Amino acid sequence: MKALVFERSLPRFAAARVAGSLLAGSGARVGPLSLADVDEPRVDEPGWVRVRPRLAGICGSDLATIDGRSSRYFEPIVSFPFVPGHEIVGELDDGSRVVVVPVLRCAARGIEPMCDMCAAGRVNLCERVAFGHIEPGLQTGFCADTGGGWGISLMAHESQLRPVPDDMSDEGAVMVEPAACAVHAARQIGVDDVAVIGSGTLGLLTIAAVRRIAQPRGPLIATAKHPEQRRLARELGADVVVAPDALERAVRSSTRSLQYGSQLSCGIGTVVDCVGREQSLAQALRVVAPGGTILLVGMPGPVAVDLTGLWHREVALRGCYAYDDSDFDAAFDLVQEAGLDRLVTATYPIDRYRDAIDHAAHAGGRGAVKVAFDLRSERERRR
Repeated sequence: MKALVFERSLPRFAAARVAGSLLAGSGARVGPLSLADVDEPRVDEPGWVRVRPRLAGICGSDLATIDGRSSRYFEPIVSFPFVPGHEIVGELDDGSRVVVVPVLRCAARGIEPMCDMCAAGRVNLCERVAFGHIEPGLQTGFCADTGGGWGISLMAHESQLRPVPDDMSDEGAVMVEPAACAVHAARQIGVDDVAVIGSGTLGLLTIAAVRRIAQPRGPLIATAKHPEQRRLARELGADVVVAPDALERAVRSSTRSLQYGSQLSCGIGTVVDCVGREQSLAQALRVVAPGGTILLVGMPGPVAVDLTGLWHREVALRGCYAYDDSDFDAAFDLVQEAGLDRLVTATYPIDRYRDAIDHAAHAGGRGAVKVAFDLRSERERRR
């Protein structure tokens, strides 16, 4: 079958890191990702079924991996070679459509008794993602045995499958997985004021989720670089949308803060960092209120940030990874209610993967949000 495959290759990884540092997305041209003909994945264990992807999104974590920016933290919980792609709407042999919950939890790995986190329903924190009867992999799309969405076929455990409602388009369904991340974040926010840093896909979804789930009493402030991002941020529920370098001024005005140096005397109760870069975390620390909370929703890599303010102002810094099953189920409603299918603004066949990745890496500046691979036409050509 045809699939995009990410090999373990230190020289190519290094080349991708250099290229990606010069131009985002260019790691796809020199790095370990390539289009190949490979055998269909197979898992001969109870409960596993074959899924044929229809649409598969390109995520920020995929781009970080392709450009050599992903942290070495992931090495023990990824297995090579893997087919990327964890934002997936696919089709079963009977023709029914499903969304894949990509977390490879205890149930998928055949581990009994399941770990404490899985038993509590917090499958995103599964303690066994490197064990069981399949190779290590924190999610589908990072595991050598399962395959991923950037190929014609993958294997998924029945615990990972959610049926797609008849009235939901493929474009809406492929947004369910990233929307579940936003639901998970919104459920950790109280009713105080909120600032969302970044209005890429994850930031826009978080704005939609915060508005509909957290329903903050205070203003919902968002930063956005590009005109289309600003328009969508307002449509999805932000009260105030500003350029990234204007966030401190907007927070100062909203909270009537005094300013000393780069620090505000008051600040925003909850700051959600949907970028995950050194600059965004430093900015979050500048605008968060004393005793407030910073949620890291965007995937950070190694950063060097002065944490003195975290200590001095008793700020809570929390990671926010993926979702539990209830978050994922709620994401279907969020996609429908907020019309999030409209965020899928470009699709590509997998043989144009370099163009697709370049588009995804520069989506904001091109007026796009979610870029996805369209496997439907590829399957038609094979019939």
